[in-house]
Amino acid sequence: MPTERKKILLRLDPVVHDALARWASDELRSTNAQIEFLLRRALADAGRLPGEVGKMRRPGRPRKEET
Repeated sequence: MPTERKKILLRLDPVVHDALARWASDELRSTNAQIEFLLRRALADAGRLPGEVGKMRRPGRPRKEET
């Protein structure tokens, strides 16, 4: 059974938010997914990403399942 995702309130400078939103759009992600991607990368680079963390969904639209 999948665990429920945590929700947080994040206050950002509007200029930082706009830059993140543009970057996310360039990579076909939502702004929220881009923030999570960057946080995961920073945790991995620092050696602090837990081994049991789930994988992120690929950017873009989900692929249609063949029937």
